Amino acid sequence: MALQYRLMVTLALTLLVSLAATRTADGEVPTVADFAACNDEAPEAIKAGTASPIMGDHARADSARAGSITMNSIDFTGRVIESSDPQIHGMKAAGAKDATYQAAYRSCMRRKGF
Repeated sequence: MALQYRLMVTLALTLLVSLAATRTADGEVPTVADFAACNDEAPEAIKAGTASPIMGDHARADSARAGSITMNSIDFTGRVIESSDPQIHGMKAAGAKDATYQAAYRSCMRRKGF
């Protein structure tokens, strides 16, 4: 019986310590400065060859070049992209036509924590 009690206490303490040690999600929203920094960094990443587009980047670039709006509510009609995806939101609309630009922008936003 004492062994079961120790095991229960150990599990409870482990749970409490793990809950106390974890941080809550910040829930930060990207700012205009974040958008500008990533829009400035994306062309440099393209020149350096460090961006690797994925299929979604190619699909969004094709949609942007065609001038259409995709199913996930990305608006390509303005000067910047408005999207519920924080890694695409704020991208220059001209850059959205290039899959490699999108990959570089997404990578920058991901490094910033979005």
